Amino acid sequence: MNPDLTFYIACIIIAIVGFLVFKKVTSCLFKAALTIVAVVILAAIYFMYIK
Repeated sequence: MNPDLTFYIACIIIAIVGFLVFKKVTSCLFKAALTIVAVVILAAIYFMYIK
């Protein structure tokens, strides 16, 4: 096989795997950030109105 073609195929595979890993990590971080924001809002409501 042509070394240049092998290099390009490897780059494409690495880019796809990197994108999938980035997508998984980003969605996890986004969910964690939303959870933290929800907890902060609930704590603020508790201390402002209930306590």
